[in-house]
Amino acid sequence: MDEILIPICGESDIVVARHEGRALAVQLGFSTSDQVLVTTAISEVARNIIQYADHGRMTMSIVEEQDRRGIRIVAQDEGPGIQDVDLAMMDGYSTGGGLGLGLPGSRRLMDEFELWTQVGKGTRITMTKWAR
Repeated sequence: MDEILIPICGESDIVVARHEGRALAVQLGFSTSDQVLVTTAISEVARNIIQYADHGRMTMSIVEEQDRRGIRIVAQDEGPGIQDVDLAMMDGYSTGGGLGLGLPGSRRLMDEFELWTQVGKGTRITMTKWAR
């Protein structure tokens, strides 16, 4: 299956990303609760793109490894990057005045979570949820 590419530039793009993520989760036979986890993680990461980088993109695809299948989401921007990753990954920390649930919350919701960032270059988050 090919990747689905979604530009993230505004609130309406978050809705599109959630819809596409849910459709892939349904296709993989995810439970309703796992569909909610995937769409919530998508929302959190997409909102961070808009808030901190203004715009970016998200790709979604079905992945297969050994005897399992899942959904992989890659969110990327060319924004300012994250100065202190350890601090940003702490519950309750927020530079944007929010609740600070975005990155650490997304990490908890997904089975795999990888963050790459470079100050002045941008951020890339790769998240995977495996079908049970």
